[in-house]
Amino acid sequence: MTPWPASLLKLYGIARSAVIYRANPLRHRASKAFHRQFLGPGDLAFDIGAHLGDRVGAWTALRARVVAVEPQPHLAAILRRLYQRTPGVTILAEAVGAAPGTAELMINRRNPTLSTLSADWAAEVAASPRFPGERWDERVTVPVTTLDALIETHGVPRFCKIDVEGFERAVLDGLSRPIECLSFEFIPETPERALACLERLADLGEHRYNVALGEERRLLFEDWCDQAAITRWLESRRPAEGSGDIYARHVPFRSS
Repeated sequence: MTPWPASLLKLYGIARSAVIYRANPLRHRASKAFHRQFLGPGDLAFDIGAHLGDRVGAWTALRARVVAVEPQPHLAAILRRLYQRTPGVTILAEAVGAAPGTAELMINRRNPTLSTLSADWAAEVAASPRFPGERWDERVTVPVTTLDALIETHGVPRFCKIDVEGFERAVLDGLSRPIECLSFEFIPETPERALACLERLADLGEHRYNVALGEERRLLFEDWCDQAAITRWLESRRPAEGSGDIYARHVPFRSS
């Protein structure tokens, strides 16, 4: 079989993502309803790894202000076209990490949701039967900022979504203060990465945790749990059970 030209493969990846994340109005309504528990009118949200902006659409529908950060140049360009006239939305074509600078982004043209700054994560995913035939077939150097720098410029968000394909701990390493609520992606093939994120959040303060599985827009647990409980849950997951997002709420310190 003749390989697809790079440009067509990239167009296929964009179209695939658009169908999955933007073409279903029921999905948009569910996302809006789900995120209402975290955001309201005038609140600030960070979308770290914004992709094609499905969260941006839901959050702006709630009249929140959004800083959307996406390092893939072609996706950042689409985000600008979609939201450049939307009040309260800032689009940044860069990555987020532990320190400012530059980094090499590994782009998966066919499946851009798997593009990553972590070569180790890409190798782990490629070895999983859940991700057959995935290839990271383009490299691009991208600017890197930090959550602290974003906060200094834009303010403290009420909610921050982190979806950066194995680079979540590095993003949290660039944060020196707790955020009221945030989420980060996990995959069961690499539980140690999610556990490292929990350790970093513990350094920043006490948190309570919940889970949304896959692309579901509902929380798994009726009651938010502590670090020990979410750790046990993560360690019990098997690859066949799929990925999801960990949600963390900061518990403010109360003096006696």
